[in-house]
Amino acid sequence: MWRADGGVMSSVNDSQYFDGSGPFEARYLAFLETISTLRPSLHRYCARMTGSVMDGEDVVQETLFEAYRKLDKFDESHPLKPWLFRIAHNRCIDFLRRRGVRDEAEAAVAVPDATSPAEPPLGTGKAVELLVLTLPPKERACVLLKDVFDYSLEEIAELVDSTVGGVKAALNRARTKLAASSPPTKSARSASPELKRLMQLYVDRFNRRDWDGVRELVSADARLNVAERFAGKLVDAPYFDNYERWTIPWKLAVGEVDGEPAVIILERGADTWTPHSAIRFDVIGQRIERIVDYGHCPWMLKAATTVKVS
Repeated sequence: MWRADGGVMSSVNDSQYFDGSGPFEARYLAFLETISTLRPSLHRYCARMTGSVMDGEDVVQETLFEAYRKLDKFDESHPLKPWLFRIAHNRCIDFLRRRGVRDEAEAAVAVPDATSPAEPPLGTGKAVELLVLTLPPKERACVLLKDVFDYSLEEIAELVDSTVGGVKAALNRARTKLAASSPPTKSARSASPELKRLMQLYVDRFNRRDWDGVRELVSADARLNVAERFAGKLVDAPYFDNYERWTIPWKLAVGEVDGEPAVIILERGADTWTPHSAIRFDVIGQRIERIVDYGHCPWMLKAATTVKVS
């Protein structure tokens, strides 16, 4: 059963997720606990690299799986954080390549390598994090790692597989472009009428605890990913039971996260409902084919620019 524990949804009986297809091992959950303090900063980096807090969370999940598989090869005499960030960086680049963003971005803003240095136009922090979406991936990474995460040039060079000179050149190019940039207008990812219909039906039935009605909206072989808890077939998970047993007031609502359609998980506070996390779907035809539930990742919405509840 899930509960709110220090602001983080946790599973009271995680062993329920270890009976069936796609369970996460207890030792993997122990690994997640070990790196819990690094988890939000990893997400922040991946979210800014991918341009989406939900895509960023998916990339972090891939990063942690890869790190866990390679843990026996990790040199414990070295710090863990740079190693994790390098894996995360490479996963972000893979994601951008798959999405076709890298070539488009580099072609759109390509300039000669010899560019005069410029100071960051907006200081550090949120403003820079939003502006970097206008940059090619290498420049984006260098600016984030230097001006947001305060890595040294040498550390950045190792993370992005470059040289100190290459990092300096990338920073110079990036800062010059940023000095001439305006904050990007994030285009909303419009939901199709079918997706809107399914989301509203899902929310209405879920809030009534009409689990049979919810199942009618989902394909027989639908996949479920409960971030950091389960990845496999929906039929093999105690997904609805866990929500049924959740002891604090909750409900779902249709909404948007940074312009992307999503179902928002709301928790009842002292006097109001507040967004806790999000769920998103893959839809084929008139059925939900995949559910991704970020209920165990409350840091995700904190990294979002906008969260709207209809």
